[in-house]
Amino acid sequence: MEAYEKESRGKLKIYIGGAPGVGKSYQMLHDANDMKKSNIDIIIGIIETYGRVGTEEQIKHLEILPLKEIKYKGINLKELDIDGVIARKPEFVIIDELAHTNVPTSRNKKRFEDVLEILDNGINVMTAVNIQHLESLNNHVSRMTGVKVKETLPDKIIDIADEIEVVDVSPDALRGRIQDGKVYSEDKIEAALHNFFRIGNLTALRELTLREVANEVDEKLVIYKNKKKVAGLIGAQEKILVCVNLNFNAEYLIRRGYRMAKMLKAEFYVLTVSKHYNYGIEESKKLEELKKLCEKLDVELKVERSKHRERPIIEFATNNNITQIIIGPSARTRFHEILRGSIVRTIMRDTKYIDVLVVADPVH
Repeated sequence: MEAYEKESRGKLKIYIGGAPGVGKSYQMLHDANDMKKSNIDIIIGIIETYGRVGTEEQIKHLEILPLKEIKYKGINLKELDIDGVIARKPEFVIIDELAHTNVPTSRNKKRFEDVLEILDNGINVMTAVNIQHLESLNNHVSRMTGVKVKETLPDKIIDIADEIEVVDVSPDALRGRIQDGKVYSEDKIEAALHNFFRIGNLTALRELTLREVANEVDEKLVIYKNKKKVAGLIGAQEKILVCVNLNFNAEYLIRRGYRMAKMLKAEFYVLTVSKHYNYGIEESKKLEELKKLCEKLDVELKVERSKHRERPIIEFATNNNITQIIIGPSARTRFHEILRGSIVRTIMRDTKYIDVLVVADPVH
C-alpha cells in the first residue's frame, strides 16, 4: 500500500452503504452523468445493474469499456479489462463491486487490486462497496445478521480513499424498495425480507457504517500522534462539525450528525455560512427553523457570513480541533464543483487530519 502515497496516483472515491439496494451504484452513475455534462472524461470499466431499471437508465449515455473475456475450465467469463482502462486513460473510471473476486487466471486475485493498479497509473477511480465486505467486520457481521459474507477486502482500501460518500436510506425505505421489486426479482423478495433484510439487521448495519467511517479519523490521529509526537495534539477525541446550507436537507444532515456524535460520545457543532448579510423572507424562516431544531438537540447553530464559504469552515474546524466535517451535496453539479476547486477539496487541502464526509441525499 505504500506505493499509493505518490502524488501522481489517481484519486479514489468510494460510495459505501450499509446493505445492498441502498442506491450506491445509482448515485455513482448519477454523479458520473453530471460529470460528463461538465465535459469530464469518464467511462464505465465495469458495472453491475442486477436488472434494476433505475440503474440501467443511468448508464445509457456513458461510455462503457468492453470487458475482457477469460476462458476458465471451458467457460467464457468476463472481467474488468485493466490494460484497456490504462490504454484508454480516462480522467475517471467507474469500477463497481470493489470486493469482487476475479477469475483465478486473472492478473490480480481481487478487484480492489485492479483498482490499485489503475490508480497507480494516474487514473481516478469511483467505486462502491457495502460495509459488511470489510475484512475486519466479517465475523461481526456474520454474528449480527446470521449471514456469512464471502467476498471481503482489506480495511486498508478505505484508509487510502481520497473521498468517501455514505449512501443511506432508512431500513423501512429499503424494505419498501425490496417489496416493490426494485432490488431483487419477485422470486427472491420474501426470502430477502425474512433473512438479511430484517429491520434489526438493517438498523445495525446502518449504524455500523456510520461508526466505521467516523472511526477512520480517530485511527489516523492516533497513528499520527504515536509517530510524530506532535506537541499539543490532545488525544483522539472525536469532534464532529456539520456544515449546512439553508436548503431542504439541512435538518437531515443535522440529525444525522447528532446521531453520529451521540453514538461516538463526540462533541458536536453545527455551522452555516452565508455570502449575504441580509436574509430573504424564506431564508430567515429556514434559519429560525434550524435554530429551533438545534435547541432541541442542545447544540448551538453557529452563523457566519463570508464571500468564501470554505474559509469560516476551515477556521472553525482548526480552532476547535474538529476531527470530522459532514456536509451535504452542493445544489450545483457536485463533481463539477469538486473538480473546479470546491469546498471539499479546499478543506482537505488546507487542513490536516480532518475527514470530510459528503452525505448523499436520501434515495427515494
